[in-house]
Amino acid sequence: MPNFAANLTFLWTEHPFLDRFEHAARAGFRGVEFHFPYELDSYAIKSRLDVFRLTPVLHNLPVGDTNSGEFGLACVPGRETDFKSHVAAAIEYALKLGTLRCNCLVGNVAEGADRREVEAVLIRNLRYAGREFSKVGLALMVEPLNNIDMPRFALNTAAETIAILDQVGLDNVKLQYDFYHMHLMGDDIAQVLPKLLQFPARIGHVQFADAPGRHEPGTGEIPFAPLLSQLDQLGYQGWVAAEYRPSGLTNDSLRWLRA
Repeated sequence: MPNFAANLTFLWTEHPFLDRFEHAARAGFRGVEFHFPYELDSYAIKSRLDVFRLTPVLHNLPVGDTNSGEFGLACVPGRETDFKSHVAAAIEYALKLGTLRCNCLVGNVAEGADRREVEAVLIRNLRYAGREFSKVGLALMVEPLNNIDMPRFALNTAAETIAILDQVGLDNVKLQYDFYHMHLMGDDIAQVLPKLLQFPARIGHVQFADAPGRHEPGTGEIPFAPLLSQLDQLGYQGWVAAEYRPSGLTNDSLRWLRA
């Protein structure tokens, strides 16, 4: 059985954030992830992790000003200094919480931007971030997002993300593979997973939601049972995180876990 983690940004939103750790533990999860912990006191989070014996699996780097359309700065020319401050903030929280990996959402491409310049900036920034993470024994994830929900996002497919990671050239910078996003981009996940998990494995973290809808398994068309079994068969030993929006109350959406 995969090592399941609960995404506390999406699950148990009917409760205050710091209360969600207890709900995850009571549901049987041993790992949790969350998007942006930076406005919360790290000690408050760490105390919940310790009390409920939960492993902090992943959090995201800061993404900038979402109100102005920013969703990460790694690909944005002219924002390199701000990106470096985001890297430092993510590392600081990771070390305080005990998180071993962080996700770098690379950002949106401005209309009319030179794609070659965007790619060059992205590679330089990811190389910088990867080296900073490596200094303290951390891994950096890079996640492609589907271009239906995120039409301006710089990376939409696993293939183009791997092409960027090949140019970054660092062993601790890996692909974050989300079943929901990649299904919407047309991946036959059962065919893609063996290619991405053969030695050397390119996937460093897995997330899932059903599609369409981004709800719990069983609400869409993704065949979860065989895919989760396939992860085991392929020897994937990382975390598999439930990052979906429950169609009702979170506990009612966990039939897939009980099964």
